[in-house]
Amino acid sequence: MNLDNRSRWLALYVLCLGDIMIVLDGTIVNVALPSIRADLGFSQASLAWVVNAYLLTFGGFLLLGGRLGDLFGHRRLFLIGISVFTAASLACGLATSQTFLIAARAVQGFGGAIVSVVVLSLIMIMFTEPAERAKAMGVVGFVLSGGGTAGVLLGGILTDLLSWHWIFLVNIPVGVTVFVLSVYLCPTVQAPSQERRLDFGGAITVTASLMLAVYAIVKGNEVGWTSAQTLGILGAALALLLVFLAIEARHPAPLMPLGLFRHRNLSVANVVGILMAAAMFAMFFFSALYLQLVLDYSPLEVGLAFLPSTLVWGASSLFLSDRLVMRFGIKPPLVGGLAFFIGGLLLFARAPVDGSFTMDVLVPMLLFGLGGGITFNPLLLAAMGDVEPSEAGLASGIVNTAFMMGGALGLAVLAAIGTSRTDSLLASGVTEAEALTSGYHASFIVGALFAAVAAALAAALLRPVEAPAHGMPEPDASSA
Repeated sequence: MNLDNRSRWLALYVLCLGDIMIVLDGTIVNVALPSIRADLGFSQASLAWVVNAYLLTFGGFLLLGGRLGDLFGHRRLFLIGISVFTAASLACGLATSQTFLIAARAVQGFGGAIVSVVVLSLIMIMFTEPAERAKAMGVVGFVLSGGGTAGVLLGGILTDLLSWHWIFLVNIPVGVTVFVLSVYLCPTVQAPSQERRLDFGGAITVTASLMLAVYAIVKGNEVGWTSAQTLGILGAALALLLVFLAIEARHPAPLMPLGLFRHRNLSVANVVGILMAAAMFAMFFFSALYLQLVLDYSPLEVGLAFLPSTLVWGASSLFLSDRLVMRFGIKPPLVGGLAFFIGGLLLFARAPVDGSFTMDVLVPMLLFGLGGGITFNPLLLAAMGDVEPSEAGLASGIVNTAFMMGGALGLAVLAAIGTSRTDSLLASGVTEAEALTSGYHASFIVGALFAAVAAALAAALLRPVEAPAHGMPEPDASSA
């Protein structure tokens, strides 16, 4: 039977509830890192692996997770991903040793990769009418973007009032609820059995390439960007990527059909997404450091400082973005939203050492919240709006990989720029607060340049998205 309208929207909310766990996990851990370090005895270098272990498996399995959903059923993969992520969250929450926590975080990343790519695929299949799809993508845009700021707030609250264990344990009731509701609400869409051929060579090479690239990026600042280790690992990642492309060009059922990149909007949207993710990471990461290390905010105060931005982000995602897309198409809202990004970053680039919350933090955060709420919807529609239903999972995997790699590489570059500026000023005798602030200013300015290039590319190269001449087939929900 076909899903009725009420069931589709209920299914959307359940999918977003599952996805928001994944998004929250990307930022909720950051605020708790000092507490985790003190409790489990991490060194400063080893503490980074609480984050890096998650990033490695998350980034490495995005493309494979999307393709598996296309081949073996999106709902089935979603249930598997939620189960893995929830079980790994329980393990993280109960961890009493460094090794156990890092291993559980790696498993969390694997489950998170599957969930994040399958959610977008299911939504593109369930919502075929342009207005409804724009509204549904507005909800998803709120989850993907506003969830990051909500993670900072929730991480500060849980760490201050309970303990760091609860930033993971809070996922358990949510994961169980999502699993049960998904069994009854999510549609089942499967490829015919004769099409279920997995390109194992492509899967192994692209997953290994992505994992090596992420590893090189997250270790680059520690061991040096021009060190033999960094250049060697990046070279190996590039070699595996070339092998992957060669396999895809010859395989009868490739993991990633290269013809997919003939879709101009998909290609442009991914480049824009890489640059936008780099700008977003500049905002999240360096504004939190400015609040904690320069203005001396506590973890809870940092979380509360992000609350206005989160509220504006959510409101503009849910009530404004879809209306702008339906009235103006995808290009004007995307370019306009990126302009708000630029404004917020440039305002942070002038925040002084003795800055006040109202003048130097609140205004740029509100601009960033407005820009984030507007941009994600048109960007996702541009990336996935012109691919076939059978390729929705793969397109979603490509989009998520672009965001992931753009954020990781962008943060590494911005951190290197900011650290270089700070170290130079410290060596010349400037106070630590002034040196840190100046370093953050440099990072904010480069982040604004990333957003400006993204806006220029979107304005020049994106094509308008027309209403589809034929909708995607209604999903089969017979198992519900």
